[in-house]
Amino acid sequence: MISVLLAEDQHLIRGALAALLRLEADITVVAEVGDGDAVVGLALRTRPDVAVLDLGLPGRDGLSAAIELRSALPSCRSLLVTGVARPGDLRRAMAAHVAGFLLKHATPEQMTDAIRRLAAGQRVIDPALAVLAWETPDNPLTERELQVLRLAATGAPAADIARQLFLSVGTVRNHLTAAATKLHARNRVDAIRIATETGWL
Repeated sequence: MISVLLAEDQHLIRGALAALLRLEADITVVAEVGDGDAVVGLALRTRPDVAVLDLGLPGRDGLSAAIELRSALPSCRSLLVTGVARPGDLRRAMAAHVAGFLLKHATPEQMTDAIRRLAAGQRVIDPALAVLAWETPDNPLTERELQVLRLAATGAPAADIARQLFLSVGTVRNHLTAAATKLHARNRVDAIRIATETGWL
């Protein structure tokens, strides 16, 4: 019997997925949670074989939870699911050695097959997202440019960003300009949009 932990913040989706999995003779749902911060503690108590984690969980996001879970409970394989196909998310998940990654529009058969394959020690990646990640260039931004862009995405002005990162306002503006140039963006707003859509932010 394959034991599964479900982490999804939308009650309707989590309930539907739990009901679907309970129809399978070889799969049992041992835990359900709607918050990323509760994943590891619950997993340590219930010892699931597979954790199905929504990438956009509140609190600790699905990828962060998967990374922590891999360290705390190596026997549990994580399957990240997301409604948005962003190649940067897949690349970060692969770099973190997450075992599986599916889009939420996967069929019930694809979901149960993925869980069985993960429990058997295999890796599972949504084929369409794999192709998209293959075709998307690597992230050209430095870590500092990403930090500045993330703060700019919250609406923080250059002076606030400078204070938070211990930089001069001029250096912050230079990083924003460099990010926009590297992303072939019209301005910082366009750079934020591009970086977000590719999953780099």
